[in-house]
Amino acid sequence: MDMYDAMFSAGYILCERVARQVFDVLAENGPLLAIMDRSGNCWAGAPEAFDRHHPGDTVLESLWAKVDDGFEPAVAPIDNGTVVTAQLATEHTNCGYLVLVLLHDTPWTEGQMNLAEALFGQIGLVARLIETATLLSDTQVKCYSAYGTEEAPAN
Repeated sequence: MDMYDAMFSAGYILCERVARQVFDVLAENGPLLAIMDRSGNCWAGAPEAFDRHHPGDTVLESLWAKVDDGFEPAVAPIDNGTVVTAQLATEHTNCGYLVLVLLHDTPWTEGQMNLAEALFGQIGLVARLIETATLLSDTQVKCYSAYGTEEAPAN
């Protein structure tokens, strides 16, 4: 397998675009949010903080297994808080996972779950809008190139 295949996959490109849009609007002291694709690439809103509070590969893989089985969002306690994961997918692309790390001293509540689900839903909407805009742009370019070659004057 070519090492660049993952970088040019639809999931990688969409994850990168979603990360740029979402992380630009996150508050500096907000939750630790990361987007992780299925190839192991990670985009984090606050990379240094996410690295310090990374839940660990074992925890993430067990949560992702739950998400893949349809239990979403999946929640697990970690040393200093809670980690919540959900799938990031659109109609055409299965990008990977959203990972939300909430640092706190209080137990996980239903209200926090509702906020996490709302955040994940909004990020999923951003992904769908980016994918739709990309598909429309690609279609428009194909239409222009098809009409442009037929009507172009010969010099």
